[in-house]
Amino acid sequence: MSGLLLVVSGPSGVGKTTMVHEVIRRLGGEFSVSATTRARSERERDDVDYHFVDSPTFQRYIDEDRFLEFAQVFGRNWYGTLQAPVIDALGQGKLIVLDIDVQGAKNVKLRIPSAFTVFILPPNEDALLNRLRARGREEESAIERRFLEAKKEIDFAHSSGVYDAFVVNDDLEVAIDQLTDLVRVRLRR
Repeated sequence: MSGLLLVVSGPSGVGKTTMVHEVIRRLGGEFSVSATTRARSERERDDVDYHFVDSPTFQRYIDEDRFLEFAQVFGRNWYGTLQAPVIDALGQGKLIVLDIDVQGAKNVKLRIPSAFTVFILPPNEDALLNRLRARGREEESAIERRFLEAKKEIDFAHSSGVYDAFVVNDDLEVAIDQLTDLVRVRLRR
């Protein structure tokens, strides 16, 4: 029996992380642990929250083609999904979940065409902008940057052909139910 690789993307503030954790809870999946070059916080655990590696090690992994996808974020730290643990888990019949950006999803889909890719959409642009502001994490200029980036991600998601399904998060519980149902159907194939 082969498992399922679920790739979920969506703009900041759309609720994808909450949705992904609930799908994992309901269906017994596992969250893929990414590798990163950023420093570990006091609350994080190596190989649980992230695989924390130094820059030379990360570069060696790139050179050895060990990643399904990787990216440098804000010109500083690298993040990537190691291929071997994902392939091993899929071979064991597990549901493995990636919460990654649109470029990462594109790269994963190229390497694993059977991956089930879902993009989480806001109900509309105003709702997304309001959610970004309501988080209270950033100054207005950063919120505006995230909002512009979100619009680009949404355009890419619609035009790229990378995504198998779209879920609109207008009501969180309804959106979680829709995502769970989509994954449940895909698991039965």
